[in-house]
Amino acid sequence: MPHSDPVPEPFVLTLGSVLDAAGLDPHEVLAIRHTYKESGLPSRAAATPERVLAYTREQHHVGKFPKEPARHWLIFMGEGGRRSRLTAVYENRGEAVAERTERYRYYDVAPVPLLASLEERLVVEWSADPVNWAKRGPLAARFPVLEIADPTTEAFPGFDHVLLSYGDLQSMVTETRYAGWRTALEAVRGIYLIADETAGQCYVGKADGERGVLGRWEAYARDGHGGNVALRDALELDPAQPERYTFSLLRVFGSNTPQAQIDAAEKHYKEALMTRRFGLNRN
Repeated sequence: MPHSDPVPEPFVLTLGSVLDAAGLDPHEVLAIRHTYKESGLPSRAAATPERVLAYTREQHHVGKFPKEPARHWLIFMGEGGRRSRLTAVYENRGEAVAERTERYRYYDVAPVPLLASLEERLVVEWSADPVNWAKRGPLAARFPVLEIADPTTEAFPGFDHVLLSYGDLQSMVTETRYAGWRTALEAVRGIYLIADETAGQCYVGKADGERGVLGRWEAYARDGHGGNVALRDALELDPAQPERYTFSLLRVFGSNTPQAQIDAAEKHYKEALMTRRFGLNRN
């Protein structure tokens, strides 16, 4: 019977390979995975570098977090399933003992550029038990690397074709791949529509501030209601309510358009779509 050479196993790039290339000892590393939730970082828009750092440095006395965490913390954000994208690397300088409370410990951590070229580019597959959100370096080193690439660029489709889910809206106002969208939406004022895809109710609003449609929509991405009475009431009843919204544009205007013309257009669409009688407009 002819002899056959064994088939080599395919090479799998792991987080450990990345750490080794960067000269980082896994024993000096702690991998932390955050997910979006109301009690911490409620949305992509809310996950600013400042808030991620503040959220990370506060740790409960009871839980999975080690009492003496490693020197370097790799911070990942969950992207659905087990996909986790590297967001930042912190250096842990020890517990800030003076800030300790009965419930929490606080750590003196600061961003460091150890993996700066991979931030927002490196995506790994977290462990099969994503509840274990803090992993010591030797265990995290086994995580497969899924990709190292810039997020794909999302081409702006034109004002007549804008249609965003709430999750996409949150991505649009923060992620690099939507830079073209932000440029376009900041340049115009306009009348927009928010539709509840479950109940079928709609809200007509106007964006007439300095930063145009973008500035107005950033408020919705941040808190889910943008200061609108009916949307705020709906959010209080159901924190998941914004996840059912879609955002589109009804009409756009240049920056020099008279305010009276924008106000008239808003009134027209409220009447035409009957959003005062059957929708979410209260005035």
